Amino acid sequence: MRRIVDEEPKLLIPALASFYEAAVPVAWPVIRIATGWNLLVHGWGKVSRGPAAFVRAYVEQGFDPALPWIWSALVIEFVGGAALILGLFTRFFAAAAAIEMLVITVLYWKTGFSWLNRGYEYTLLWGWICFAIALRGGGPYSLDRVLGREL
Repeated sequence: MRRIVDEEPKLLIPALASFYEAAVPVAWPVIRIATGWNLLVHGWGKVSRGPAAFVRAYVEQGFDPALPWIWSALVIEFVGGAALILGLFTRFFAAAAAIEMLVITVLYWKTGFSWLNRGYEYTLLWGWICFAIALRGGGPYSLDRVLGREL
């Protein structure tokens, strides 16, 4: 009996088969790198303004003392973002980012789904993507694979 799960999907445009052949293997690194870039840029705001600039906002959300939480977010976003881009300690940082996004999603749950109302739309999306990266790891185009270890 054939397993449908193991079959490749039918090509959308069969004439582009050689393009698909080249592009499909880099699809996963594109997702990992884009996610890392998003985290890195977001974390850069915390680095450039300094943790003290965020104390009030964190305390207002119920994170008191705030500095340990701010430093955790800064490391997960900035260092973790760079690590995801490189595919280094991919599973560790992706899992940490997924947990961070879960915490933020819970905080924003009361405002509803729409990000326009400060809802959880994007934190939920990024959390699921980070969770998928944590499950899959860095993949073949990662420093984890070069080092032969996937943490």
